[in-house]
Amino acid sequence: MNQLPFQIRVPGSTSNLGPGFDSIGLAVNRYLYLNVEAADSWHIAFDQNPVNLPEAEENIIYQAAQMVSEKYNKKLLPLSVTMQSDIPLARGLGSSAAAIVAGVEIANIIHELQLSKQEKAHLASCFEGHPDNATASVYGGLTVSLHTEQKTETVALPAPDIDLIAMIPSAELKTKDSRNVLPESLSYSEAIKGSAVGNVLVAAILQNNWELAGKMMDQDVFHQPYRESLVPDLPTIAALARDFGVLGTALSGAGPTINCFIPKGKGEYIASILKTAFPEYHCEILSPVNHGVWRLAEEEKTF
Repeated sequence: MNQLPFQIRVPGSTSNLGPGFDSIGLAVNRYLYLNVEAADSWHIAFDQNPVNLPEAEENIIYQAAQMVSEKYNKKLLPLSVTMQSDIPLARGLGSSAAAIVAGVEIANIIHELQLSKQEKAHLASCFEGHPDNATASVYGGLTVSLHTEQKTETVALPAPDIDLIAMIPSAELKTKDSRNVLPESLSYSEAIKGSAVGNVLVAAILQNNWELAGKMMDQDVFHQPYRESLVPDLPTIAALARDFGVLGTALSGAGPTINCFIPKGKGEYIASILKTAFPEYHCEILSPVNHGVWRLAEEEKTF
């Protein structure tokens, strides 16, 4: 407990980028900040704009920290955790993964475990069940991952030199509900096509060929065709956005946020067009970031 108090910052993320289903993540400049102090009993709350949170022991930050503590045979003593966040909740921008990664990092610091990024990513991915958002919040940048119960293999790449317009609807969409519309299986030929589309997406991003990457986003067969029933504006927004210089359009994770990938410096112009055409959406310009979860130095602390 001699590490207390401390602050950490965890980036939000977008995932899938179309065909990179449950594999590709991208850290973005929306953050969860946590101030962690000693306490007599567990307490987790927001510093500003308080919302109804579950009891501390039902909160995924606590649960993730407790999971890591038990794995390493450590006792998790009571803490007071105060949060600030500009990651929209339940909108497909990695709010849950950021909270899980925060819990893993709290246990790592408190118990002085000195976990590697790979170990943190595996623990967080085991908790969440898939690696895309979790690895992006751990490593930062663009991550491509394969997760099993035994190991999480991740290729961590620099953040691409683009921006995003996140079109955020007012309604939440729980990941569980969005997964319920997916099929239990695909035919062999469809699986081969989906794999090829995902492979070309990654290769195109590595070559900074976003025109080709955008085409691959449109050809996803793994999840977007099924989730359009829950986010019916996706094809309409994609068609309009393409006419005004958007490089590619995809659901952010499970949705309902829709991401438009745009050239650097074009955000304000394209966002103004999309705001006019779709006034029911809140548009935010996001940028990919290279830093994952980070313990803040004294001069970096925010509250």
